[in-house]
Amino acid sequence: MTGAPASAAGGSGARPVRGGELGTAAVGQASLWNIANILTMVRLLLVPGFVMLLFHDGGDEPVWRAFAWAAFAVAMITDLFDGHLARRYDLVTDFGKIADPIADKAIMGAALVSLSVLGDLPWWITGVILFRELGITLMRFWVIRHAVIPASRGGKVKTLAQGTAVGMYVLMLTGPLATLRFWMMMVAVALTVLTGLDYVRQALVLRRKGIAAERVAAREAVIAVADASVAESAGETPGGVDAGAAVTRTGAAPRGPAEAER
Repeated sequence: MTGAPASAAGGSGARPVRGGELGTAAVGQASLWNIANILTMVRLLLVPGFVMLLFHDGGDEPVWRAFAWAAFAVAMITDLFDGHLARRYDLVTDFGKIADPIADKAIMGAALVSLSVLGDLPWWITGVILFRELGITLMRFWVIRHAVIPASRGGKVKTLAQGTAVGMYVLMLTGPLATLRFWMMMVAVALTVLTGLDYVRQALVLRRKGIAAERVAAREAVIAVADASVAESAGETPGGVDAGAAVTRTGAAPRGPAEAER
């Protein structure tokens, strides 16, 4: 596949360029029914199906837990691809901007809460992860008027660690594998906390820089208004021509109404 189909780009028929990326003419023309949004919707639909499979027969049936793991794995895989496809082929839409993070939080939150309800995962782990995810989401909105907090490499590693650990808890593992999944979850929790603190630091720095830039812009606007007032009081005409200069060029000052009558 060298480029997005015309239908996926809003029917513009723009020719793919630069290794499959659409040109600037196609930006903002993505159709709602593109592959990235479809993957996001599939992930949203998998959430209730995953929960039903996980709780089937009281959540103690290994086969049904394996089916639940498969649904969870598909959801996590679509999470890896939909954002990449949207950016690479200019398929970003307002729906995708809203639905993608909701789908991400929904599948992970559903898994964590369900595992804690079943007694497989301590509630404090669920609380720490959910608190971090909700807090960072709110913080993004807090600084969005100043800047966008970019996804860091640590955040991507955190997501991978969370998905791996939660997936191992969905499966009914015993022996050394059960011990391994515990330590994997500890790594995921540590990354969750550390990356969360890093996001807080980034948010504070970006907000401080944004406020400073706004103050500089406001100061420059005040100076510009003051300069305009000084220029106006100095006698500049609306066209930028000084009245004295007009006298010099014409040899006489412009006649007023009384002189015109004479």
